[in-house]
Amino acid sequence: MEAKAVARYVRVTPMKSRRVVDLIRGKSVPEAQALMRFAPQSASEPVLKVLNSAVANARFAADQHGTAFDEAALFVQEAFVDEGPTMKRFRPRAQGRASRINKRTSHITVVLAERPRKTTAKGGAR
Repeated sequence: MEAKAVARYVRVTPMKSRRVVDLIRGKSVPEAQALMRFAPQSASEPVLKVLNSAVANARFAADQHGTAFDEAALFVQEAFVDEGPTMKRFRPRAQGRASRINKRTSHITVVLAERPRKTTAKGGAR
């Protein structure tokens, strides 16, 4: 089972949010949530919101299919940040000049999946 959540037009630069997203890629959901809760970066809050949204989407999909839902069995299969549109603003500078300020936005995507269960062969050759 896979669950996906996307936050678009988040007012955090993609470079800053990629640093945060790299921390949770491949981790279990409870571990990733704990990391995001205590990460000092400002981008950890929107990433945590997307992660929680993906967990809620997984819970909803499990209810729809009538399967048991175990949050601890989920892990972050994919997590990436794409660049959104850049807002261009101008700031006055010395001697009548103006310099451009880029206010960048991000599209944050998190995909969760269940860990494959390990099957043990009984009575097989060793």
